[in-house]
Amino acid sequence: MEVHYLVLFLSVLWHGCDCLTWSLVPNTQKCLKEELHANVLVAGEYAVTEVGGQRVDYIVRDSKGHILATKDHVTKGKFTFVTETYDTFEVCFISKVPSDHRGVPQDVSLDIKVGIEAKNYEGIAEAAKLKPMEMELKRLEDLSEAIVQDFTLMRKREEEMRDTNESTNNRVLFFSVFSMICLLGLATWQVLYLRRYFKAKKLIE
Repeated sequence: MEVHYLVLFLSVLWHGCDCLTWSLVPNTQKCLKEELHANVLVAGEYAVTEVGGQRVDYIVRDSKGHILATKDHVTKGKFTFVTETYDTFEVCFISKVPSDHRGVPQDVSLDIKVGIEAKNYEGIAEAAKLKPMEMELKRLEDLSEAIVQDFTLMRKREEEMRDTNESTNNRVLFFSVFSMICLLGLATWQVLYLRRYFKAKKLIE
């Protein structure tokens, strides 16, 4: 089965568009992949055009193959999951058409929300009996926490990249010094060897 991947950028597509739509070719699968932080709520809503004799399944999994959500023969529905670790996650829609059936492409639309965008604040406000202003303050509080977490992660990545650069520079310096020592040793050995050779041939005194 042919596999197509759409690699999404978290800040551009998953946060910046309401819905993704594509045409799913018969007996192929198309996956949307993204790196997500730990403890992030992800909510998706999908719709697939129905075609007689054809079916579309979906599966959500991480880079280790752990299945977070799956359903067969889908037409319309929703899924949610919470990430446990920082990892790459993918949502795959799989077309399955019998060999004796002439398949046709099916349109798939997917709306994915991540983090605070995935939270149902109306439901939270109703359950906690919050006023509209309190609900908005709750939303702003969650948004502030998300921004702080993003900056913390960015600072951590910057530190990791700086440590990697320093380690790489040290290794390159060590390799350069080692190479120079080897070249000087080889050159010295060649001079001494040639001197002994010429002396043996009585070409020099």
